[in-house]
Amino acid sequence: MATTDDRETDSGIEIKPVYTEDDAQHPVEPPGEYPFTRGPYPDMYRGRPWTIRQYAGFASAEESNARYRYLLDHGQTGLSVAFDLPTQLGYDSDDPRSDGEVGRTGVSIDSLADMQLLFDGIPLGEVSTSMTINAPASLLLLLYELVGEQQGVTGDRLRGTVQNDILKEYVARGNYIFPPKPSMRLTTDLFAYCAERIPSWNTISISGYHIREAGSTAVQELAFTLANGIAYAEAAVDAGLSPDEFGERLSFFFNAHNHFFQEVAKFRAARRLWARIMKERFAATNPKAQALRFHAQTGGSTLTAQQPENNVVRVAIQALSAVAGGAQSLHTNAFDEALALPTERSAKIALRTQQLLQHEAGATDTADPLGGSYFIEALTDELETRAWELIERVDDLGGAVEAIERGFVQDEIEGAAFRYQQEIESGERVIVGVNRFAEPEAEEVELQRIDPEAERRQLERTVRVRSERNADDAARTLTAVRDAARGEANLLPPMREALRAHNTIGEICNVLRDEWGMYDAVRPR
Repeated sequence: MATTDDRETDSGIEIKPVYTEDDAQHPVEPPGEYPFTRGPYPDMYRGRPWTIRQYAGFASAEESNARYRYLLDHGQTGLSVAFDLPTQLGYDSDDPRSDGEVGRTGVSIDSLADMQLLFDGIPLGEVSTSMTINAPASLLLLLYELVGEQQGVTGDRLRGTVQNDILKEYVARGNYIFPPKPSMRLTTDLFAYCAERIPSWNTISISGYHIREAGSTAVQELAFTLANGIAYAEAAVDAGLSPDEFGERLSFFFNAHNHFFQEVAKFRAARRLWARIMKERFAATNPKAQALRFHAQTGGSTLTAQQPENNVVRVAIQALSAVAGGAQSLHTNAFDEALALPTERSAKIALRTQQLLQHEAGATDTADPLGGSYFIEALTDELETRAWELIERVDDLGGAVEAIERGFVQDEIEGAAFRYQQEIESGERVIVGVNRFAEPEAEEVELQRIDPEAERRQLERTVRVRSERNADDAARTLTAVRDAARGEANLLPPMREALRAHNTIGEICNVLRDEWGMYDAVRPR
């Protein structure tokens, strides 16, 4: 950490007392033009405001459906689904390994019956839905497609995003199932499937959010996210897909952290870097394939359990950084999320934060409102330079997959997280209400409680699905999944039929575990 005279960001970028035109030498193009520093669209929010997409999900499908309806009724413009840990790891809710985790960090989804309840009364042809799911992402997308079919909504009318970013799970989050090679196959199979059947779907949300949550700096978040993007693009090319086509459906997911100006510059640098990567490495000529689009979420790791109402201010600042940086959609965290899942009250405050930015703060009036600021332009250039240097280090190791398997990325993030924590503990980095301006007694905050009856209903429904389905159809379609896993054909069509036959996510993932094994995260030191 810098002294009081020499200040720097968490990425070690020195902040000068004053910036002049000599610090901002890079020419800045208009919004909507390569390399899209100022935004992917010429008029940005004047043409269409960012999508308000509040991340939600808890307990079972019934409770989450009620929360989605509540948020939509109060002005949310897109859905964002949080899944519980067993679902993210491909285990059914009645698996012994799921005990105590069902519905705790998101909604529990085992089968088509759950997905039908989750979106009951919500017309899928009229909403855009984001699903934060990675290892079993293809299965959740297929369930969404099947529910759409039952509503009479064809695949070409479905809009949304599935995260489908397995590399960051190995790096930062830990919710992986299979080894990298078959996991990358699932990713590119989903790319090809959507190109044919669900063409308006964003097939991946390449996530720096969880990299930052694990303790990375802004530069590391930027570099490692784009390095992962390069790996996915290379895998798609190797699978015979066109960069000009699959590039249109790629999206990114970044963290909106505390240093307002650095975050704005980070988002601008991300667009500039990705445009260069797509044009120079992959020879993409389609501007839509070159232009990075991203969702942002305010920083969960910045929320404090101490004086939790301070988090309302933190979230508002972080959200404004995402908006000033040109996000296409945004989730604002609730102030009580350091303590529990949000209550309706705290979720509404988070939603109203975005609505205030859209309607009262002038945030939609002009594109790239901070563009041309000497400080912002200098920070954008510096972040671009430092991130590119780190991307080249990943390249030298053989790319993102090799760098992850060798532990390079993990070590870099862990080192940054350790330094950050040391700065907090020493008092060099001030966290208001924690290591300065603390209060002797904790505030009493009403917390969200998960009804244990929700878990009981979930387990009973899964048992009922298995008992009522056609056993022969279930067995036949599972065998087809196993055969496809042993070959090279696209896995999604047989998995779709297995889900239609009311096989569960856990049963299908167990077949893939049998064929591919599970990933061992132990790495050499």
